Amino acid sequence: MEKNKELVKEFWNAASCGEELYLKGSDEVSQFNHQLSIRYQLEPYILSFAQFESFKNKKVLEIGVGLGADHQKIAENGAILEGCDLTERAIEHTNRRFKLLGLQTKLQVADAEALPYANNQFDIVYSWGVIHHSPNTPKAVAEIHRVLTTGGTAKIMIYHKYAMVGYMLWLRYALLKFKPFTTLETIYANYLESPGTKAYTVNEAMQLFKDFSKVEIDTVLTHGDLLSSNAGQRHKGIVLTIARYLFPRWIIKTFFPKQGLFMLITAVK
Repeated sequence: MEKNKELVKEFWNAASCGEELYLKGSDEVSQFNHQLSIRYQLEPYILSFAQFESFKNKKVLEIGVGLGADHQKIAENGAILEGCDLTERAIEHTNRRFKLLGLQTKLQVADAEALPYANNQFDIVYSWGVIHHSPNTPKAVAEIHRVLTTGGTAKIMIYHKYAMVGYMLWLRYALLKFKPFTTLETIYANYLESPGTKAYTVNEAMQLFKDFSKVEIDTVLTHGDLLSSNAGQRHKGIVLTIARYLFPRWIIKTFFPKQGLFMLITAVK
């Protein structure tokens, strides 16, 4: 388990999520502004799901700050904010971002499976696309539950198993390699982002969050499911470029609207 965690840390410490794609500009402030703009263009459902404006004056923890765009939005909306990440690189990026923008937070390197915070400390715990990379995701969910106040809310995104991204990866790495019995679990663990990445059905996600008093789950089609961007740290090539031109997006949107990679979970303790 610890070896797996080190592999995850090495992957994300090499380049925080989207770093090569997003950090463009003549100076650091313009780089961070570019990253924030592109992030919400690609993933507009972050804003409608998170509702950062509702975080005002709340004690908020973000698990997995990455490059710090969401952390910035939370701070700008007046939260009493703390954040953590498994990698030093992400903490350095976000600390630099906040210093340049004059924003306040408390950041530290930490493991989602062993959060260094007291019980019942936060009104809101927010985490976008992080805990499915942790080797022991149920332990991470238990830690989120522990640090939330009674009545507090977790806003979490994890990957959805039955997604167009998963099907396309299966086609490429299983069927076209004459290994049709390869499972989606194996595909996600080996070919989507860091080693051991997991994806869950809605029922499995409900089981993960079973200790919460109220759980709401939705799934959304992403730019990855629709092949509508160049985002992605592991998958490039001429075949993928051609597929982006030919991909039947209107069919996917019309007939498979819930077959998206992102599972949006709102859970109340």
